[in-house]
Amino acid sequence: MPKSLNIVKEGSGPIVVLSHALGCNLHMWDEVAQILKNDFTVVRYDHRNHGASEVCMTPFSVDDLADDAADLIESLGGDPVFFVGLSLGGMVAQSLAARYPNLVSACVIANSAEHYDDAVKKMWSDRIDRVKREGVSAISGMAIERWFTPEYFSSEDSITKAIIAGIKNELDSFDSQAYSLSCRAVSGVDCRKGNQSIQIPTLVLFGLKDQATPPALSEAIHNSIQSSELAKIDAAHLSAVEKPLEFADIISKFLLSKWDK
Repeated sequence: MPKSLNIVKEGSGPIVVLSHALGCNLHMWDEVAQILKNDFTVVRYDHRNHGASEVCMTPFSVDDLADDAADLIESLGGDPVFFVGLSLGGMVAQSLAARYPNLVSACVIANSAEHYDDAVKKMWSDRIDRVKREGVSAISGMAIERWFTPEYFSSEDSITKAIIAGIKNELDSFDSQAYSLSCRAVSGVDCRKGNQSIQIPTLVLFGLKDQATPPALSEAIHNSIQSSELAKIDAAHLSAVEKPLEFADIISKFLLSKWDK
């Protein structure tokens, strides 16, 4: 297990930990964090094999990534935190909430999945094979285009263009083996049994135009987690990047409503 995760901590108030998507890093949360830090102590981190965190060149699972998150929460004092995960981060949120309920007081699972069928697993296997042959840049353009709506992706706004370029540059810079191992963890996710045991307040958030994890996958998570709430956002896969104001508003209202002052 990596002993070093890159972390950024800012703001004040109850702690909310933000867990990013596959192929991104903690800067995926930049705009959301700027909003949340007015009401929360915001802790962002890079998953192993991502950003400035330690690289692990042996196979690992989503549960291992949840163990990393649990260690991070313990290092913050061990009191229960709010946990928000998107895509891969949402898978980590599911595993964490099921296996470490003492460390999470409420969680948000955004644009994610609890399990993939054989057809999607084949897609992941094909992606891994191609990345090993040709490098991550061979699939980055296709991936990025699926992460955003056409309107956002083709925007001429200079800030939007810079955000998209930064995410693509991050993806292109990945070591192919490190990225492949992360893809393998994602493809093997199976949180179905664990989700049935989750008792903490949970919000499942999906993007209406998400092609990477279509709304049906979020509905399956919602159906698995008893008493979870379901919400939607008019965005594609990286909803926190495309609609940061709306994303932050939805999750902050949910989390503050669960805050035991």
